[in-house]
Amino acid sequence: MDAGTRPVMVITEIDDPTADLVIEELNERQVEVIRFDAADFPSSLSVSANLSESSGWDGLLRTPTRRAHLAGVRSLYYRRPTDFDFSHLELQDARFAASQARYGLGGILSSLPGCLYVNHPTAIADAEYKPAQLSVAASNGFSVLPTIITNTPDDAREFAAIHGRIVYKPLYVGAYDLAGRPASIWVREVTAEMLDDSVAGTMHLFQARCDKVADLRVTVIGDQVFCVRIDRGDRDLLDWRYDYDQLTYSAVEAPTGLAASLRRYLDRFGLVFGCFDFAITRDDRLDFLECNPNGQWGWLEDETGLRMTAALADLLAGGVR
Repeated sequence: MDAGTRPVMVITEIDDPTADLVIEELNERQVEVIRFDAADFPSSLSVSANLSESSGWDGLLRTPTRRAHLAGVRSLYYRRPTDFDFSHLELQDARFAASQARYGLGGILSSLPGCLYVNHPTAIADAEYKPAQLSVAASNGFSVLPTIITNTPDDAREFAAIHGRIVYKPLYVGAYDLAGRPASIWVREVTAEMLDDSVAGTMHLFQARCDKVADLRVTVIGDQVFCVRIDRGDRDLLDWRYDYDQLTYSAVEAPTGLAASLRRYLDRFGLVFGCFDFAITRDDRLDFLECNPNGQWGWLEDETGLRMTAALADLLAGGVR
């Protein structure tokens, strides 16, 4: 199949403005795009795949408006698919059907020959573990704040006594509702007195609080690095996501050596895309906070004019693994 006719596959939920930006850019370049969600299977998505010793999996993936030869997909943009929906089945049957879909359809889409993944779903899963993030960051020379992950209250209180001001960070943020409304779990400062026996109930991440003056969001897309400094005015926002109205943004150059360190980090997890967050301290040190292997960036392009949509379209359209 000619490279110019190979489609880009986008797997995401219906309401995804970030994916919309990229698809619009690819459409303007006349690159064929096939978009679907995991929840479309099996009602409006079907797949038949055959294994070839020479070329791996091939066959057809069909949506109501598109069809793609699996061996001809040039790149796959794995964004935010929702879960398979087998709610019409009894619970036990639904669990069985979902597991077959995950390991069957999911396994095929994770094994496309000659396909560039942005990013590969298993690489995303591995890179979302905060302990792995912090360990890899430290081994790559990033400044990492003193951290403890524990469910032992006495150890948490001792950590607080040693480091003074500490913060709590969720290890993973999934769906969380309060009174039926979506809620967020923010980074927050805690004291030793707040660390009661409920700490024993599950794992917690506590970290020394840094004396930061701003944040740096670094988005790596293939070989391109986009740095945005985030200032918060006079407010002491521990978690800048808490109040976007207080934020100002400015595009800045990457500090010397940062791009190479970011690439080593991504290579360790097998990623080609990542959104890094750093705290900028009063003495201009960058403290590594986290890397989201599937992070948002669209609003930063609006604020700064950085051409991140074009960079991601370049990556997907190139399709070179």
